[in-house]
Amino acid sequence: MDDRGDALKMKRHDVLGVPVDLATMSTTLHRAREMLAGDRPCLVVATNPEKVVAARRNPELARALREADLVIPDGIGVVLAARLAGHRDIARVPGSELMPELCALAAEDRHPVFLYGAKPEIVTKAARLLQQRYPGLEIAGTQHGYLESERMPELIEAINASGARMLFVGLGSPRQELWMVRYRDVLTGVRVCQGVGGTFDALCGHPRRAPALMRRMNLEWLYRLVTQPSRLHRQSALPLFAVRVLQDALSRTGRARRL
Repeated sequence: MDDRGDALKMKRHDVLGVPVDLATMSTTLHRAREMLAGDRPCLVVATNPEKVVAARRNPELARALREADLVIPDGIGVVLAARLAGHRDIARVPGSELMPELCALAAEDRHPVFLYGAKPEIVTKAARLLQQRYPGLEIAGTQHGYLESERMPELIEAINASGARMLFVGLGSPRQELWMVRYRDVLTGVRVCQGVGGTFDALCGHPRRAPALMRRMNLEWLYRLVTQPSRLHRQSALPLFAVRVLQDALSRTGRARRL
């Protein structure tokens, strides 16, 4: 059951049974402002073909995606799948681009932010770079991603005491989504909690993002594959995703013709 507040609802489409919101960067930022004005923590997660395939195999990840308040279309594959189903009001919203946009919003409106994840030197450097890029941005606190599970109550207490209104969680998937769902109800001051994967590392240039032209052509996945051959096993989900999306589209077409 979807119990998100009416003001925070966005149309959703299921891609092979995994939700994705019909969002653009503009509508996502509009929703973020609504979330910041609300009275509860709202979870923002990303989905892409790799995560769709993973969620079909991992019920806990699938549940976490369904329970999120906003599931942004991070990968071009899910955007094309939604458009193939007839939805035109959707565009790619990369999580690595959404986080800086939210930091700009936070600096403008004076919302403190907290960074959790990555190696100690990376999260510290990311905080410094963000403050340099967005003057006035208040980093309420940071915590590396290697904290022992028994110390998690200390982290929650630190986040709540910091006054952070935005929390960026960079633990990788599915760890970050499961963490966010587990602890959302004890985050007393946070209003926007985004899972950002490896964005802290990317901010520090590890690894470098694809050139702007490749990003505009939606070929960032190819750049990553060429520059990081170790991702090959992860990218193997792409052909499976494409085949199943096409099968689903053909099945819908066949049913429509019979009606």
